[in-house]
Amino acid sequence: MNVKPDFSKNANQATTAPAFLSVWDLHAYYGESYIVQGVTFNVHEGEILALLGRNGAGKTSTLRAIARLGDPQVTHGEIWLDHQHLHTMSSHEAAVCGMALVPEDRRIIPGLTVEENLQLAQIMEPVGWTLDRLYELFPRLGERRKQEGVTLSGGEQQMLAIARALARDIKVLLLDEPYEGLAPVIVDEIEKTLIHIKEQGITTVIVEQNAVRALELADRAVILDTGTIVFDGTAAEVLHDEALRAEYLAI
Repeated sequence: MNVKPDFSKNANQATTAPAFLSVWDLHAYYGESYIVQGVTFNVHEGEILALLGRNGAGKTSTLRAIARLGDPQVTHGEIWLDHQHLHTMSSHEAAVCGMALVPEDRRIIPGLTVEENLQLAQIMEPVGWTLDRLYELFPRLGERRKQEGVTLSGGEQQMLAIARALARDIKVLLLDEPYEGLAPVIVDEIEKTLIHIKEQGITTVIVEQNAVRALELADRAVILDTGTIVFDGTAAEVLHDEALRAEYLAI
């Protein structure tokens, strides 16, 4: 059962957190549409959490709310990352604290090469992985470092979007539909990358319609239905519960 994080008001004097990332009673709207309805879950450091549900369940909205993007509008709730209260921060402040969102559309900047996209992410502190380390993780990007980013294939653009996040010093990686439109062989490559990122101690939350692949990768799963949580447990539990998958994931 999830409980509210027991943090002091001063983050520097916080007590021990029950989790690395804690989302507590989150409510958010798009205009008058009530999208996220009291969502609460915890993610431990270095864990991969699959945030699942049917279309319109509130998955992307929850990710965007955690990243403090301002759309959807959060009206109530708390978001804690490593003793820091993100719910009082702007998206820029949350990013400085270590939160990184890779959106579904990847947001590769037109007119810039692969390397320039990565360098732009490192203009401001705190800087994360070096270019050499990123090219070691993504050899294809190293081969195409002088190529304009938007001319890459879909899989290569996804690699660039993840590499750009790692170019900052991040603690949590939020991924929105990273497998969308990718061939299975490319999904395999992305998954190997995410496992390596996990081994570096980075916490990952993944929203993905390909629920089976996400569950096979993840440690734990949270399932949303019309903006509320209907399951919070291990990924293995979902994989072995045919009725749960059929009702909420249509698989």
